[in-house]
Amino acid sequence: MSKDYRPTIFLPQTNFPMKGDLPQREPEILKRWEDNDLYAQMCKKAEGRDLFVLHDGPPYANGNIHLGHALNKILKDVVNKTRYKLGNLTPFVPGWDCHGLPIEAKIEEKYREKGIQKDDIPRVQFRKDCREFAEKWIQVQKEEFKRLGITGDWPHPYTTMTYEAEAEIVRLLGVFLMNGSLYRGVKPVMWSVVEKTALAEMEVEYYDHESLSVYARFPIVKSPLPQLENASAVIWTTTPWTLPGNRAIAYGKDLDYIALRVDAIAENSLARPGEILLVVQDLKDSFENEIGITKSTILETFKGKDLKGTQAHHPLHGDGYDFDVPLLPGDHVTIEAGTGLVHIAPGHGVEDFAVGKEFDLEVPELVAEDGSYYAHVPLFAGKHVYKVGPEIAAKIQEKGFLLKQGKLVHSYPHSWRSKKPLIYRTTPQWFISLEKKSLRKLALEAIETVEWLPEGAKNRITAMIENRPDWCISRQRAWGVPITLFVHKGTGEILRDHDVVDRIVKAIQKEGSDVWYTADPSLFLGPKYDPKDYEQVQDILDVWFDAGSTQSFVLHMRPDLHWPADLYLEGSDQHRGWFQSSLLVACGTVHAAPYKQVMTHGFIVDEEGRKMSKSRGDAVSPQTITSTMGADILRLWVVGSDYYEDLRVGPDILKHQQDIYRRYRNTLRYLLGALSGFSEEEKIDDIQMPELEKWLLHRLYQVAQKVDEAAKTYSFQALYSEIHNFCAIDLSAFYFDIRKDSLYCDDPLDPKRRATRTVMDITFDCLVKWLAPVLCYTAEEAWLSRYPSEKGSVHLEVFPILPFSWDAPDLAKKYEGLREIRKVMTGALEVARAGKLIGSSLQAQIQVFLSSSHLPFIKDVDLAELSITSNAIVSTESPPQGSFTLEDVPGVSVLVTLAEGEKCARCWKILPEVGKSPSFPDLCHRCEQTVEKRAA
Repeated sequence: MSKDYRPTIFLPQTNFPMKGDLPQREPEILKRWEDNDLYAQMCKKAEGRDLFVLHDGPPYANGNIHLGHALNKILKDVVNKTRYKLGNLTPFVPGWDCHGLPIEAKIEEKYREKGIQKDDIPRVQFRKDCREFAEKWIQVQKEEFKRLGITGDWPHPYTTMTYEAEAEIVRLLGVFLMNGSLYRGVKPVMWSVVEKTALAEMEVEYYDHESLSVYARFPIVKSPLPQLENASAVIWTTTPWTLPGNRAIAYGKDLDYIALRVDAIAENSLARPGEILLVVQDLKDSFENEIGITKSTILETFKGKDLKGTQAHHPLHGDGYDFDVPLLPGDHVTIEAGTGLVHIAPGHGVEDFAVGKEFDLEVPELVAEDGSYYAHVPLFAGKHVYKVGPEIAAKIQEKGFLLKQGKLVHSYPHSWRSKKPLIYRTTPQWFISLEKKSLRKLALEAIETVEWLPEGAKNRITAMIENRPDWCISRQRAWGVPITLFVHKGTGEILRDHDVVDRIVKAIQKEGSDVWYTADPSLFLGPKYDPKDYEQVQDILDVWFDAGSTQSFVLHMRPDLHWPADLYLEGSDQHRGWFQSSLLVACGTVHAAPYKQVMTHGFIVDEEGRKMSKSRGDAVSPQTITSTMGADILRLWVVGSDYYEDLRVGPDILKHQQDIYRRYRNTLRYLLGALSGFSEEEKIDDIQMPELEKWLLHRLYQVAQKVDEAAKTYSFQALYSEIHNFCAIDLSAFYFDIRKDSLYCDDPLDPKRRATRTVMDITFDCLVKWLAPVLCYTAEEAWLSRYPSEKGSVHLEVFPILPFSWDAPDLAKKYEGLREIRKVMTGALEVARAGKLIGSSLQAQIQVFLSSSHLPFIKDVDLAELSITSNAIVSTESPPQGSFTLEDVPGVSVLVTLAEGEKCARCWKILPEVGKSPSFPDLCHRCEQTVEKRAA
């Protein structure tokens, strides 16, 4: 009976388990980090290094985090951790946006549930309830972010509602006040009738919306053109609710218009044979098709400028709309659709307002903040603009001036928050001018100083700044930083006084922004001004001004950071949000961009590329993923995705990430097991190593260069794909496979085994540090398994700097050739195994037939070791029939036969020498010597 040699084999030993059990193990590691204050340790160890500041864009404090939040924070954490490992000090101050409508709406909802109206609650109490609501959700989100493995200064975050932050926001507003770019104007602004407030451009999204469309006649009552006597000007609109506000019709000065007589009509057409209609010539055919005119005559053609002096009546003339409607030139008139005549309601459109201002038209105030017409509006008082369209069309038809009504699906502005359609409403608002102090010019120049990632983002924000109107910063709400201005009741002039601004700022620093509502105005005005002469503004600031101010009260005012930030990193929607507001506030106050680089990522979609929907049940929460799979799986998904585009996620995609994770974990586990008991004395110099180890050092050097480059350029998808391939192909399928025999069976002092363990030690060190920014929990677990320590952490380490001498391109070329040869050898063994010739590859002897071009590759190489067989014979003769070949590796053939000799009971190789030793007849020479040494 053969002796049991298993105790003499050096099998891997590790306490690092194969199964991750991440949902259970990760919270334990997180607690360790908190107990040890890992963030403080990292900052202390990195003192004196170059500072890298990623400024955190503040999420909104009004609910649990979603997958978009997780994507953003994980990506930021990976950036910071890789930068730290490159040798930077990377302070990270998380922040929260706390003011604004979503929180206010939640508090209003709570009041309504108790039967209380918001107006019945004192403003300061209401604001207190909003503040407490935000504080609650900050604590909830903080714990959820920490669970994702995000390292930061969690005990000292920034929020937009601290007294210091509010004071700085007001100070920055004061800069715009004092330089003259802040003004009050009556302009049409995007207005949410649901939220009862004005919105800025950056708060507007566009979605498809079905609108009622109307063609209406405006009967011409006066014109210098005789052909238009008794004619009607025809307009087309998709917002018939604005018709009560009509005060003019615009034409294009250089367009060709026609007096079109209707000769015949289709059934159900509202046109009348014999009537004369004024429309643009280029749209004649499409207009007639829409209206159902089957035959017509062009009575006259003339230029738009010839219409000067023409006047019409409103279609509802005689019912309260008894005014003349002049035809006026408008630069915005096009021939893309409609009639070439545009109805002008100066209170409900930007171009309309411009035409009204140019020609001194009335700007009637018709619509209240809730979207209903005021009581003075004829016919439609109290009606809601969203619902009144059919009624207006019916009234126009009753008067005989409707030509057609229909439906049109088109892109329409919606509120970013409520997702409800918006209207243009002309009201007094506060604006920051983009022209008065050259703010637009400054911002466009600043864009050029910034690196935008991806590159196309630069064009996007440039176009947005070029085309945006003045910034409407006022909101008619309660929860936010007040617009701390005084307006003279007599003159309407804004009070611009440095001392007043300073007093307001100091009061807010001391008591918070509520002081604006609780203190006597004399506290701010001082002895120089009489409070009775001034109106105290009650509007609040656009929350984007708050967010745009974080670059000042976070980066300027925290000693551990610097201004400008090295990087802003948010979703691509922030080109019209935080990136833009930060740029405008910074350029308006210090004339420079607040960031050196801006990087954007896409949005979350399902596995089919569709936007996720709670109603479909496919919305994946980060909380579910961390509690079932672990945060490291979520982090791996982030870097495994093309995050510049929209990111797909779902069960199959996450399962694939689990498979990748297992490869990483098993690689770390194998290395830890192989390195059991490894000591400094066992190490061997790289010059003394066999070629295979030198090749692996070369591969480590190659990957290290890619790690450094990818970390600097944020190319994480390519980087972790490279590391995964290194683990799967170079290590598991090649190096580990080949060196398993030496590792298990060679004498511990054998130079080859020492070289193997030395390289594995280096490989573990590299791999665990390279993986740490992404697999932050798993890398920590592996590190502590190797280096048990009360306060140690892999996150305190930097990336290894590998010597240039390891770069061996000639050796790499040789091993490319060897791996091609090995592919044929492995293929031949698989065929032999499938044909039941062999079971284990060690039962085989292979004969390898090579062309002369392959001979340099095998110089000083043991092909039996490379193929994991018991013997290998090389031949340059022609291969016999039946030899195995592969089309993609010409010049290599392999013949498999059974190895000659007996099986070694320890290493399982079949060798002629087995059975020849009197002391150990069942061992080969190597195993015999190793066993004897161990016994001695």
